Amino acid sequence: MNFKDYIRDVPDFPTPGVVFKDITTLLENPEAFHQAAEALLAFTEGLRVNKVVGIESRGFFFAPLLARELGAGFIPARKPGKLPRETRRQDYALEYGTDALEIHAESIEVGDRVLVHDDVLATGGTARAMCDLVRGLGAEVVQCNFLIELQFLKGRDKLDGFPIRALVTY
Repeated sequence: MNFKDYIRDVPDFPTPGVVFKDITTLLENPEAFHQAAEALLAFTEGLRVNKVVGIESRGFFFAPLLARELGAGFIPARKPGKLPRETRRQDYALEYGTDALEIHAESIEVGDRVLVHDDVLATGGTARAMCDLVRGLGAEVVQCNFLIELQFLKGRDKLDGFPIRALVTY
């Protein structure tokens, strides 16, 4: 299946000059959604994973499905102030300013084997922040999975040392 057929370009969203990769068209098609989930799961073959971190918000579409199939726990990584209990936080740089991700403090334990999942690997800052947070808590990032990789933004360079798999590349 050519997954690019189910991903729509939306020009000038969220800001002028950006071409947004809209995956809702893929999610709306039952067969494309199923095939994408199966392909992402195939990326994990042979990996021992006990936690799957899904990065807000579009990482939440596939990460829980992967966790379920892997017999692993699902951990939502959220923007600051969105989780109700004590959190651990990782700040990261944006083109103009900074942002942060948080997970519940007790979600990751020393020795956990973690799959990090997000919808898009762009500049790599968000995924790197999550990998650094996971490692800082004593766990191992066994792989980073993405639905889409925007190769021209060179996000893979920021994830040097972490195994990376992406279903679709542009």
